[in-house]
Amino acid sequence: MDGYFVRLNQFISHHTKYSRREADVLIEQGRVNVEKTKADFKTILKDNQRVFIDGKYIKPQKNDLYTVVVYHKPKGEIVSKKDDRGRRVIYDSLGEKYACFVPVGRLDFASEGVILLTDSKKVAQSLMESSLEREYIIKVKGNITQEIIQAMTEGIYLENAQAGAHPKNKIRQMEFAPFAKYEIIKNEKNFSKLKVSIKEGKNRELRRFFAYFKKDVLDLRRIRYGWVCLNALPVGKTRFLNKDEYKLLHKFMDKGD
Repeated sequence: MDGYFVRLNQFISHHTKYSRREADVLIEQGRVNVEKTKADFKTILKDNQRVFIDGKYIKPQKNDLYTVVVYHKPKGEIVSKKDDRGRRVIYDSLGEKYACFVPVGRLDFASEGVILLTDSKKVAQSLMESSLEREYIIKVKGNITQEIIQAMTEGIYLENAQAGAHPKNKIRQMEFAPFAKYEIIKNEKNFSKLKVSIKEGKNRELRRFFAYFKKDVLDLRRIRYGWVCLNALPVGKTRFLNKDEYKLLHKFMDKGD
């Protein structure tokens, strides 16, 4: 923990069987002691301070200490620190306390859904470079043809993948791997709805894919990143990973993808 600043309840939840809420109860009951300072809800640990619960020293686990936040990004926000066109960025909503957090991948301006943010660049890079499934609910204009189904099943390589891309993006060629999973929820002449899972996060990958078949994406929402699901998290709100999600993340970081 040398040089690292972390909330007391976060430290307890990372290194014991207790959740953050349970840690808050322990602190409130006066069962938590911190070396060289008073233990309360505002306590920030630093300089290798030792923590005790009921007089028992809590030995930090070998996992690096980091925090991961789930954000339900709304449409109309850029996943960036700032935007040269003056558009709203996610940090306008997240506030100063998350200013140092790094986003795991991107969602474009017109898309919404799960964005993970972490205070560990190592965690962010590992998650971004992984083949963890990214799951989306997509609404497209028109019907889903057999040609699209074949491309979702077998993958496709495009010499010109600029349709569906940002006008300033210079990537022309793009290879689309077979979708990890797909489910056609609704398939009609006016519009169709799908649930799809992919294992990459290329620039506007899904918009480019469907644009090649002249199917405009009307709505795109990411509902899962790996084992982290959006569930009922309201648009524009955040939550921390829960205890089980942190366990899976620790295993992921220990073993790799």
